Amino acid sequence: MTDLGPVAWPPTPIRTERLVLRESEPRDRPTFVELLASPEVHTYLGGPRQRDELEREMPGTPERWPGSFVVDLDGAMIGQILLRRATGHSRPAAAGKADLGYLFLPGVWGSGYAAEACAAALDWLADALPGEPVVLTTQTANVGSMRVAAKLGFTEVERFEAWDAEQWLGMRSPVTQSE
Repeated sequence: MTDLGPVAWPPTPIRTERLVLRESEPRDRPTFVELLASPEVHTYLGGPRQRDELEREMPGTPERWPGSFVVDLDGAMIGQILLRRATGHSRPAAAGKADLGYLFLPGVWGSGYAAEACAAALDWLADALPGEPVVLTTQTANVGSMRVAAKLGFTEVERFEAWDAEQWLGMRSPVTQSE
């Protein structure tokens, strides 16, 4: 996966009713380590990374590239939204399209933050790259992620087997506005 291409970055922080989407800062590093080392977060993502490896290798200000948003609640990072170009995606329907991913700390699951933050990031993308379709891939067993995809308007393109599990590929077509 690569960055999105010619987008203005970083954007002004994006505010929703409860959250702020912003660029990462040095203070977010411990939360990035927690997200990437969490067995709960990575249940459907191939497993967590080793905490000591992350501590050694993670830069002082992690994930600073166009399309990587920190999700902030009351001044603290609770998750991350990722929008990247799916250039190397194994499924032809997804190749070259914008790909949405997200990670949230387990303590905030079930609060609607993922759908709220992803909707704001998708609105930003629609302004930055009008007409851009977006894909999302998750395991069908990941009920929470499947629920978020439905709330965001993703529709199933296909199911396929990968990493010893059934995967779901959905697409969100750009919204066309009547003139």
